[in-house]
Amino acid sequence: MTGRLNSAQPYALGLFRIVVGLLFTCHGASSLFGVLGGSSVPAGTWPGWYAAVIQLVGGSLVLLGLGTRAAAFIASGSMAYAYFKVHQPSALWPMENGGEASAMFCWAFLLLVFTGSGAFGLDRLLAKRTPAVADRPATDKTPVTA
Repeated sequence: MTGRLNSAQPYALGLFRIVVGLLFTCHGASSLFGVLGGSSVPAGTWPGWYAAVIQLVGGSLVLLGLGTRAAAFIASGSMAYAYFKVHQPSALWPMENGGEASAMFCWAFLLLVFTGSGAFGLDRLLAKRTPAVADRPATDKTPVTA
């Protein structure tokens, strides 16, 4: 059973990335454009409008699996900021301060920083098109110097 689960890991990770990216994108769209039952944040206001832009752009990149690690790193940092600067001062625990979503998004994106996009991502599609470093002739490789 472990073998089957291990072989499905890239696909489960890809689906996880898609769901988290979609939810984050929807959250950003809600804050920027007032869609999906949300109210729009005035343009340029700190930190709400900038957080919404990170949510929309970062969530879209994670959803597509394009630049997943970098986008997830920035998104994770923005959610850590949201938790510690917006939610945590009012109470310690996420259940008390309303920061459950910020905490979950922070840790979900941090996981994607270390795991990458998994299956179904544009990162993998583009990686297949570019030649690997090992496939290049030895003359193209640059030596590492200390």
